[in-house]
Amino acid sequence: MKTMSHHSPWDLLDERELRERQARKLRTYLGDVVLPFSARYRALFAEAGLSADSIRSLDDLRRIPFTSKKDLMPSPDHPQRAREFIIVPDPAVLKRRPSTLLKALFKGKQAVQDGFEREFRPIFLTSTTGRSADPVPFVYSQHDLNLLGDTGRRLFEVCGARRDLKLLNLFPYAPHLAFWQTHYGGAAFGVFVLSTGGGKFMGTDGNLRMIQKIKPDVLIGMPTFIYHVLQHAVETGMRIEGLQRVVLGGERVAEGLRRKLARMAHDLGSPNLDVVATYGFTEAKMAWGQCPCPVDETPSGYHLYPDLGIMEVVDPVTGDPLPPGSPGELVFTPLDSRGSVVLRYRTGDVIDGGLVHEPCPRCGRRVPRLVGNIRRKSDVRELQLDKIKGTLVDFNQLEHVLDDSEALGAWQLELRKRNDDPCEVDEVVLHVHPIGITDTQTLSRNLQNEFSAKTELHLNRIVFHDADEMRTLQGVGVQLKEQKVVDHRPKDVPSPAGKS
Repeated sequence: MKTMSHHSPWDLLDERELRERQARKLRTYLGDVVLPFSARYRALFAEAGLSADSIRSLDDLRRIPFTSKKDLMPSPDHPQRAREFIIVPDPAVLKRRPSTLLKALFKGKQAVQDGFEREFRPIFLTSTTGRSADPVPFVYSQHDLNLLGDTGRRLFEVCGARRDLKLLNLFPYAPHLAFWQTHYGGAAFGVFVLSTGGGKFMGTDGNLRMIQKIKPDVLIGMPTFIYHVLQHAVETGMRIEGLQRVVLGGERVAEGLRRKLARMAHDLGSPNLDVVATYGFTEAKMAWGQCPCPVDETPSGYHLYPDLGIMEVVDPVTGDPLPPGSPGELVFTPLDSRGSVVLRYRTGDVIDGGLVHEPCPRCGRRVPRLVGNIRRKSDVRELQLDKIKGTLVDFNQLEHVLDDSEALGAWQLELRKRNDDPCEVDEVVLHVHPIGITDTQTLSRNLQNEFSAKTELHLNRIVFHDADEMRTLQGVGVQLKEQKVVDHRPKDVPSPAGKS
């Protein structure tokens, strides 16, 4: 077991002590920040008959209504709905804080005013990517940016960073949490980080030239984009020696993809690569990481920051909280955010191993961890595969089948209507770039058999492409996130055979 660095005394608490301290901090946060200065939650709590003092333990969290993505989305009646979740302080209330009175006494009124500005004034934002809906902005104050740096530093620690390493940030330059978490985290940790802006700014060739010039120890970026960069390096006979770690974020990371990245790194001259996944989302304004581990071993889970947020696992259907180790939907509540704030935010992400409190078997930290695979509820879609009834298809499962296939490189699943007729049934077309395979007939047959065995879905067609064609299909260097599942079905179409 490696030596760990405790980033907080919270690392040493057992589950009971941790939950008690979180409940006290949440009660203070609600009473001092959220309810006085959030009109949205002040009204919501009043409607539910709640106050800050209603939260005596974490069991009382269930009394707070959920917030979900639909509550943040604009509508014709509320085109600026996301603004309703921004903390807007009342100067008169702030001046009555005991800490404010003491600061004014010892440092003067200007210092008090400057402190209010740093704590509350919005100066920065990130936004959701808008892949399945319109982008939603989340604003930060300087207080939040300080936390973004702190959580980034913790993330670097968990992922095994050292100050003597050189890191290349390949996340796309955009108002996107992953890019800025890496930027501010690197500065807070004190390590060399060069940000290329990803494929949209430098392209695959430009990023490879930068790798050759900088000779980084660590690559950080989107799984699909880093795959394309390393694949192109292999195709062109390049050498990338000394690469120790790849840190991935912004998308799910299947075990098969971890193995493929390690295999390509080996071919490029870096045989001892660790592949580490991170998990984060815009609404939390932070991301969490795994301890490094060999690609043939099971990761120990995402290490949370219990002093900065509460993660719950709830039943995706009923919303009831579930015990430790249970699979369910992730729900997040911040404990120190300013700017945009959402309480009990339903992420739409489902984890199969749940939330655990036992010490990490790799680093020894006692913080809560999320273990297992994370998938999106929204990636379970209804397809009209025949004229009789719809079929629910879990695209998370399809992605794992494809990523775990050693014969496949990049791939894309395309949904369309038969003959492009809006009244016809749905079709699923698989576009693939095979690895070292020339017998495409056998590969097609094996893929169909594997899909039928693991997903009970029959692919309508399998279309083979070379690497450049797949990069074009996936939008490498064009899209913020490479497109692995595309829906080309017309919107709002009638059901087949007049089905209502």
